[in-house]
Amino acid sequence: MDNSGTVSATVIPRNSHSISRQDISENALKVLYRLNKSGFDAYLVGGGVRDLLLERKPKDFDIATNATPDEVRKLFRNCRLVGRRFRLAHIMFGPDIIEVATFRGPHDNNEPADDGKARSQQGKNGMLLRDNIFGTIEEDAVRRDFTINSLYYSVADFTVRDYVGGLADLQQRIIRLIGDPETRYREDPVRMLRAIRFAAKLDMTIEPKTAAPIRTLSTLLRDIPPARLFEEVLKLLQAGDGHRTFELLREYDLLDMLFPLVAGPLKENPDTPLSRIVDQVLKNTDYRIHNDQRVNPAFLFAVMLWYPLCEHAEKLTQESGLAYYEAFAIAINDILDEQCRAIAIPKRLTTTMRDIWQLQLRLPRRQGKRAIRLMENQKFRAAFDLLELRANVEGRHELQELAHWWADFQQANAPQQRSMVTELGSDPVKRRPRPRRRHPRARQGNGNSES
Repeated sequence: MDNSGTVSATVIPRNSHSISRQDISENALKVLYRLNKSGFDAYLVGGGVRDLLLERKPKDFDIATNATPDEVRKLFRNCRLVGRRFRLAHIMFGPDIIEVATFRGPHDNNEPADDGKARSQQGKNGMLLRDNIFGTIEEDAVRRDFTINSLYYSVADFTVRDYVGGLADLQQRIIRLIGDPETRYREDPVRMLRAIRFAAKLDMTIEPKTAAPIRTLSTLLRDIPPARLFEEVLKLLQAGDGHRTFELLREYDLLDMLFPLVAGPLKENPDTPLSRIVDQVLKNTDYRIHNDQRVNPAFLFAVMLWYPLCEHAEKLTQESGLAYYEAFAIAINDILDEQCRAIAIPKRLTTTMRDIWQLQLRLPRRQGKRAIRLMENQKFRAAFDLLELRANVEGRHELQELAHWWADFQQANAPQQRSMVTELGSDPVKRRPRPRRRHPRARQGNGNSES
């Protein structure tokens, strides 16, 4: 980029890069070929090109073109236009979606659209609220977030075009924002999370100037809708690099914006059951993802918030005189309300989280037919996994014994299970005492107690 702000392309020929059409989705190639055949420029761009150059398998393939969204729609019957903030074309091939974006232009070129409305709009903090200004490929390149995501591959001549030094940063394993970092973060604060995600996912280093404003600007994430932050959290923690990502979020003070109930206690004391259980569940999640095993975000969130929940329930018990079970139920509502103000966890997940938490109070009560009924509960396995994690990080003898008992019970046959329950005796685990209400003229009982 020269002093005037214009950029020129470094063209990497086919024999100087590793991208092969064989590694590109057939559907993406169909879109590229049709756009080119219709007289438009079209390039594979973004993460797809980046991952191919790193010899990784791309998760998806995005396309940039000089065709407008309406022109794209005319070419593809299986196309739908989405987005207000960024007008995009989604071309549907069954479950496979190829995203096509028109080259973006600079914000200051804000001519009214056909309906008389501005094509671009910014909020008071510099955040882009609408951005539908179209431009050239050169203008598009400098509008992208990171240099490593601003590489363009052409099926017309099999070259890679680099306008902002993305290939050099890719080779040096550097995450670098294009343009002034503070301005770019203010345009879209989620870019701070993306910098963290790419650094963890690609095992790269965030360039010092790109990293410098993150801590001071982290509060801008409060302006992002909680529903969008929930989607970003899933990308951060459930992509196979959650443990490293979590460490970076803590390092750059971004965890406060996503999990305030966890971030505070971790700052106060980094070596607690909370820190150990979060560390373990993230490592377990990464392991399962790398081994193509299913993961449930509800379990991850339930584990992360378990100790803040327990602490709040204890506090309510002491302050209100409520029985622990009742205080625990109130605490669940309070914890979920506070967490969902940061990231909007959907009800289908919070319902599962409630079940996992409530089962922790029921698992010690195994007498009679309770054990069999508990094991038949749909959320039993997740609840048991949390119990095992608690036993491992706390080291309490009674908790470890309980976890071992349930592990053995699951493996036992029916006669063995009956024997294990019999050995427990008939007395259930003692409940926490509930304060009795005293009446002025209490009636004398007959010596029988309610069970």
